[in-house]
Amino acid sequence: MEWFYIILFFVAFLYASVGHGGASGYLALMALYGIAPQEMKPTALVLNLFVSLTSFVQYYRGHFFKRNLFLTVAAASIPMAFIGGTITLDDNLYKRVLGVLLLFPIIRFFFFRSPGEGELKPYNIFGAVAIGAVVGLLSGLIGIGGGIILSPLLILLKWTDQKQSAAVSAAFIFVNSLSGLGGMFAQGITFNSDMWLYIAAAFVGGLLGAYLGSKKLNQNALKHVLATVLLMAAYKLLFTTV
Repeated sequence: MEWFYIILFFVAFLYASVGHGGASGYLALMALYGIAPQEMKPTALVLNLFVSLTSFVQYYRGHFFKRNLFLTVAAASIPMAFIGGTITLDDNLYKRVLGVLLLFPIIRFFFFRSPGEGELKPYNIFGAVAIGAVVGLLSGLIGIGGGIILSPLLILLKWTDQKQSAAVSAAFIFVNSLSGLGGMFAQGITFNSDMWLYIAAAFVGGLLGAYLGSKKLNQNALKHVLATVLLMAAYKLLFTTV
């Protein structure tokens, strides 16, 4: 089990370095280690809170945060994340849906480039509200913060560049994780007995990853490493019995 904590540290490090909370990675890791989905979802969201907050602080300090865009998508996503948190999926369906959602960051990290400053476009309010609502529902349903879905969309639509996307996504992940947890508490919630060890490993990894990712590390290299890891996890979740 000690390998679990080592891998958890590196998952948090890699996700935070590109502005994500890491819930999809934590969920994939817990699924591979046979942890029950009813424990996976709230555990991943709690870890998200710690890692996304450290990531947001670093990118906010770098002046990459687009406040109005965040407020628009978050206003729609927060109530939908709460609703999603009250819904429980069949274990096998849950793992398949998680595997599909992992494809979003894989495609983004392998194929999407950051728009240049001259390519950025103003965001569409109605489009941002619709995206926030859909991503919020999925966030609560699966136990993720939604950044792995939101971030590729922001870049594809050219509403943000890579680091602006990281800042908005980190804040988005934090509020959706809180809302999703609220929905789960309303239905009853189960945490793994080793939760504090999980938090310690993820927090240290996230703190280091957020600091280095926002200032020093090669973002493209980090994205390709993370995408490769997620591709292996998605394959395991979609095509094998875990």
